[in-house]
Amino acid sequence: MKTRIINLLFVAIVLGLGWAMRGHFGHEWGASWAGAMGAMAVLLVSKREDWASRAPVLIALGAIGWGVGGMMSYGIVIGYCRSLSFANSLYGYAMLAIIGGLYGFIGGGLFGLGLESGKEKKPKWANLIVEMFAGGFLVWGFLIYQMEWFMTPPRSELWAGCLGAALALAWFLYRNKFKNTLRVAAYAALGAGFGFAFGNFIQVLGSTSGIQYNWWNVMEFILGFFGGLGMVYAVLTREWPKSGKPSKAGNWIAIVFIFLFLPLSNYTNGMSVERFLKLAERLNILNAQQFAVNQMVFAGLSLILFFGLAIFVWKHYQSDNKKILLFSLPSMLFITSLHYNLFSNIQLGLFYRPFSFKYSDSLYIFIITIMFLVWYFILRKRTDLPEENTINETCKRWSIIMISLLLVFVILALISTNIHDALPGSHDRF
Repeated sequence: MKTRIINLLFVAIVLGLGWAMRGHFGHEWGASWAGAMGAMAVLLVSKREDWASRAPVLIALGAIGWGVGGMMSYGIVIGYCRSLSFANSLYGYAMLAIIGGLYGFIGGGLFGLGLESGKEKKPKWANLIVEMFAGGFLVWGFLIYQMEWFMTPPRSELWAGCLGAALALAWFLYRNKFKNTLRVAAYAALGAGFGFAFGNFIQVLGSTSGIQYNWWNVMEFILGFFGGLGMVYAVLTREWPKSGKPSKAGNWIAIVFIFLFLPLSNYTNGMSVERFLKLAERLNILNAQQFAVNQMVFAGLSLILFFGLAIFVWKHYQSDNKKILLFSLPSMLFITSLHYNLFSNIQLGLFYRPFSFKYSDSLYIFIITIMFLVWYFILRKRTDLPEENTINETCKRWSIIMISLLLVFVILALISTNIHDALPGSHDRF
């Protein structure tokens, strides 16, 4: 039991940290990097050698799945939760749960489908991609253009596209009997949905307290924490079929995607000389142009360095599944975590401002240190496979879960609307 709790918390903290760092980059490329970290952590605690042999491909699927939801807009929905109106506040919390749930369902679904792909049962990936694209387009067109059911006016309504893609994914998993994957998607959705709503509740409490802190970043950490908790719980509590033979070419393509394409997309979309010039002005840096150029060069060099490290680690151990579990996976996890942290520090100018715990990003390196210590002293020494359980997933069980979740949102909305006066950034939907 103790080991299982450590496994769950380890993955939850990893994805929570990834999602917190994602907040400084946003969009699909930032969410994909966080999703890759979460997938690595799950594989690390699973102790499955057959999964380890296909680790890069499985990590890439996790990255793509969690990244899809990055197209959704939610800033104004957070404003609804800060409303003084109970109806608007409840609406905000419920919609955040839907948005978070879509992150988790697609992220957990694609990752789980990779895990459940075996010698005797392989998903038809081309069919799935077409179905998800068509489902996303049709549901988005119907809900937004025909029914005009706007969740986030005047912002983007691509939540409807993600909803259609998630429904298509669910139907694909159900009719092809990928039961374990459907369960992973459901629990990842439950965790991320609850985490988004509860995380924003903590943000409201923090804003009301008067304590100056990046409560938005705390909310993002909580979303990732509970999303990771739901995903790893579903993976570790079921028996899975033996995985198929790894594709050497597929693994190398995935390595390039994870360690070059994802960082490069964050580099090109999240960093620019113009952005650093504005940062230099805020930090009172005299030679702003030189500062901006240095930051871009430093980030670019780090991209080459960490990509080279990832290639070395995978090439050195790829032929030995036990060594992949013991060395390659942890190395890739910490390469990814340290690189994402470095990118965040570069973007925020951490090396040019006084160190202070009042900045949430100052804690990232300490969380990575805790992750390393837990792996080195506990997880690294454990060789037994995680225990399974036999809890049946019934309609009654999930009905109780959903009703309980709605009651929680009602309580959160009641508390939120009675502990503060008007807050900055509040909005009314109705």
